Amino acid sequence: MKIPFLKRIDRYIIAKFLGTYFFSIVLIISIGVVFDFNENVDRFTESHAPWRAIVMQYYLNFIPYYANLFSALFVFISVIFFTTKLADGSEFIAMISAGISYRRLLLPYMISSAVIAALTFYLGAEVIPRSSVKRLAFENTYKKRKKNPTYAEKVQLQVDTGVIAYMEHFDGIVKTGRHFSLDKFENKKLVSHLSATSAVYDTLSDVRYQWHLNDVTIRELRGLREKITHYDRLDSIIRMEPQDFLFIRDQQETMTNAELREYIDKQRNRGSGNLSIFEVEYYKRYASPLAAFILSSIGMSLSSRKRKGGMGFSLGIGIALSATYILLQGLSAAFSTNAGMHPALAAWMPNILYTFVAIYLYHKAPK
Repeated sequence: MKIPFLKRIDRYIIAKFLGTYFFSIVLIISIGVVFDFNENVDRFTESHAPWRAIVMQYYLNFIPYYANLFSALFVFISVIFFTTKLADGSEFIAMISAGISYRRLLLPYMISSAVIAALTFYLGAEVIPRSSVKRLAFENTYKKRKKNPTYAEKVQLQVDTGVIAYMEHFDGIVKTGRHFSLDKFENKKLVSHLSATSAVYDTLSDVRYQWHLNDVTIRELRGLREKITHYDRLDSIIRMEPQDFLFIRDQQETMTNAELREYIDKQRNRGSGNLSIFEVEYYKRYASPLAAFILSSIGMSLSSRKRKGGMGFSLGIGIALSATYILLQGLSAAFSTNAGMHPALAAWMPNILYTFVAIYLYHKAPK
């Protein structure tokens, strides 16, 4: 189906852009898979990893993760590669001589970038978090041989407004905590104190936050009066889950956007400490797709000029800029986690800086 406002030249450029983009992904990721396998084949053999798990659980989830992670690099390489070929064939000169403005030539680049941005956002927000669960589980079992934490000590968190829960020890395997207490405050005064020798999370219940408390004592404080009640067993809804006690490595990568937002809000309401690693991940999922527009504009501005040396110079500059962009993403995230930079600023910093680069190169590009 033809889109009315798109001309033949637009469809030509879009086909070249997207075709080169997906081809570069297949080529570079294939090389990455070969190098990764050669590097880790000894570990796979020593840990007796089954071939089905290597292919289906690891590499099948490895490919979309790294393709999305290095999407900015693929956009840059694609734009520079096919735009340089257009420039070398004097096709840009012909287009501009035919009355097509440089700004108008940007339209098919922006449409292609919109397709890539939408795909990148969907993969990063919904698909990759689910696949990362399997990939990270494989890495921990067969590659890095690290097990996720299965217990926590002396955990305290706010489960509701004015309600503080404390657990001396929690076993994540049996979903059971020892020496549990629940304090309720009103106007900064303690009005109720619940203590239980054990608290068991009900994994079979259809009701969320269902806990079974054993050997329960409840003290209700009303002024100078105190009421003490004892129960052998008490079923209660307490707004906490086992994953609230156990932090898993790269846990933020295994959550969809909705789950990540809910987790951040819940932990912030509970007064949890540094959540920057989760917040940076959340904001980055919105910032990264927009990099396709910025980097494609930079790539076009760099490679639309016909150069004597061919695409070598433009390709070298493009790879250097895209590598710097990816490096800047990591540095800004580290500053947010360790130096107190606001997570939103850390996630958007590369885009902000490269927007100025794009504007400068656009004005310097031959018209």
